[in-house]
Amino acid sequence: MELKMDRIWHGGDYNPEQWLEFPDILEEDIVLLKKAKCNIVTLGVFSWSMLEPQEGNWQFDWLGKIIDRLWAEGISVILATPSGARPKWLADRYPQVLRCNEDGTRRFYGTRHNHCYTSPVYREKTAAIDRALSKRFGAHPAVKLWHISNELGGECFCPLCQEAFRNWLRDRYQSIDVLNRRWSTVFWSHVYDSFDQIEAPSSNGENQLHALKLDWKRFVTHQTADFLRSEIRAVRTYSNLPVTTNLMYYYRGLDYFKLSKEIDVVSWDTYPTWHKHSDAETALDNGMCHDLMRSLKGKPFLQMESSPSATNWQGVSKLKKPHLLAAQALQAVAHGSDGAMYFQIRQSRGSAEKFHGAVIDHYGGADTRVMHEVAQTGELLAKLGEIVGTRAVSEAVILYDWDSIWAMEDSQGPRNEGLHYTELLLHFYRALTRCGIGVDLKDEESLMQPGVLAKVRLLIIPMGYMFRCGFDRAVEAFVRDGGILITTFWSGIVDENDRCYLGGIPHGLTQVLGVRSSEIDGLYDWEHNVLVGRETDGERNEYECRYLCDLPVTTGLDEAMTGAHLHGKPDILLKYGKDFYQGMPALTRNICGSGEAWYLASHAGEKLYEDMLLRIAQEHRLGLVGRETGALLPNGLQVTQRAGNGWCYRFYQNFSEESVEVTLPGNEWEVIATEQWGEGVMEDAHSRIIPQYGFLICRKASGEA
Repeated sequence: MELKMDRIWHGGDYNPEQWLEFPDILEEDIVLLKKAKCNIVTLGVFSWSMLEPQEGNWQFDWLGKIIDRLWAEGISVILATPSGARPKWLADRYPQVLRCNEDGTRRFYGTRHNHCYTSPVYREKTAAIDRALSKRFGAHPAVKLWHISNELGGECFCPLCQEAFRNWLRDRYQSIDVLNRRWSTVFWSHVYDSFDQIEAPSSNGENQLHALKLDWKRFVTHQTADFLRSEIRAVRTYSNLPVTTNLMYYYRGLDYFKLSKEIDVVSWDTYPTWHKHSDAETALDNGMCHDLMRSLKGKPFLQMESSPSATNWQGVSKLKKPHLLAAQALQAVAHGSDGAMYFQIRQSRGSAEKFHGAVIDHYGGADTRVMHEVAQTGELLAKLGEIVGTRAVSEAVILYDWDSIWAMEDSQGPRNEGLHYTELLLHFYRALTRCGIGVDLKDEESLMQPGVLAKVRLLIIPMGYMFRCGFDRAVEAFVRDGGILITTFWSGIVDENDRCYLGGIPHGLTQVLGVRSSEIDGLYDWEHNVLVGRETDGERNEYECRYLCDLPVTTGLDEAMTGAHLHGKPDILLKYGKDFYQGMPALTRNICGSGEAWYLASHAGEKLYEDMLLRIAQEHRLGLVGRETGALLPNGLQVTQRAGNGWCYRFYQNFSEESVEVTLPGNEWEVIATEQWGEGVMEDAHSRIIPQYGFLICRKASGEA
């Protein structure tokens, strides 16, 4: 079900139930919301005890009055189901709704998400209040979207969940013999005689059977998604509105590709640690997570939460410097969001988040720096309504697969103290950004869907530890048909049950790459090696590398085996510079069919990725580097594009400390928005100097990138 929007949403989480005894404050909030240029709020996220103070005693009038009052002033509503935190009476009367720890002990009442997704009672009670909310408000013109629960996560080890896990395994494997074989239970003599013997992994029990732990994580996602479906069915009883649930930054506990199939719109909560290190690096990380969230469904998403000021739960509660709030909101839009919203609208007076940043602070006035910046951001977003519904432009895909990450982080070798996986992702992402190449992040299941890889020009597989059945064949076909592949060390190691592949790795791609991994060396944190290139005019490229050093050997190329036209041995671009594997290949490039396949054997510094992607972009006319600039973009400058409705929109944002000059590539580009605080300098019609946190938005006709 599509979300229909006519403007970029600007607003955030509002908790009027905390202020019902202060009607003057609730009236003033309406005034302040309008001054802040907010057009939507999320209501009801943690309101259960006020909506149902006793079992079956619905108290919705206060919420109805708030919704009516907001709508009368032109402010829309995202209405949440309150299942993220249950009332005390529910836990007291039905203690089985509370979660069990891995040792089987029942938790006490308290915190958020301390409930069992399997519990029939909890499902019954959440469905009851969800249906009641749907009946009362599902057709209200103010309500635009259902927000299901809040930041779903966590696991329960109660008897109900244990039995549900066994049933899930029965459906997955059909017979215990199949499970034993695929789990490799003969190791350490852990063979099961029946599904009834299986228990969830625990530090107090079985914690070394990798396939068990992997399937448990898959089951937790399955059960969470099933609970999510039960809530969606309830709200759909009287309403046909689209639904969302707010996701979290690289959250490892759930497979978001699976969870996103249940919802109509992806939304997520972003809380970067600005000013902790380089803001340019923080912006890269935040931008990559925006791209991941957008990629889950391949369409516009929502930035559901961000802090308008400081958080209260990070190590240091750092204020946002002037103009950063607008820059972060605009970054979300540039990467495909149709909303930039905050937690929270009014700062709570007590409890856990009383010092978390808010649009309206404890002072309660409109004459604050934060209120001014929120209003300024709202004014900017109001000018960009034509961008709503357009899609981000991407030429590259980075593989990001929850199953593979779970298995890799539990692999017990070759490095158990830091695989630096996210760091590797960011090295590639930084290089793509500096080349002006838009990127999606996809899992293997998504990439194996018919026609998906045919739309991709560049596929990057960083530490793709797990290859599902058939993924290697899909990648080979991609390269053979003209695609560009970059694969790294520690890829294609295991199957979907975390069993090591036999016969050479990366599995199924040794002929495509022209190399086979023979060994992999784990380096201590204080160790490093170097990658050296050929000497040219008395100079040679040299790059430091760390953490892991794969030792590949070139393979004989068998055309009959691959069905591809292969040209000789791979070109060895870099070799190791020291240790006993000095002289062995470290970066190779192989021609396969109409495409090419690169293999990087170690975790190098960021310059190697930039040099490699620059060469690829120039040779294949990828991104701004390949089609316009010919050189890398300045560090900290992000250039992203959205297309649709007959237009292509380009966003230039500067997150570096230094001003940067931007020159538009031709007269067809029209500037539609730029920074509003007077520091930018227009050199001519198509050149502008952009200060830190500044931006430039332009468009051209046709919608082609």
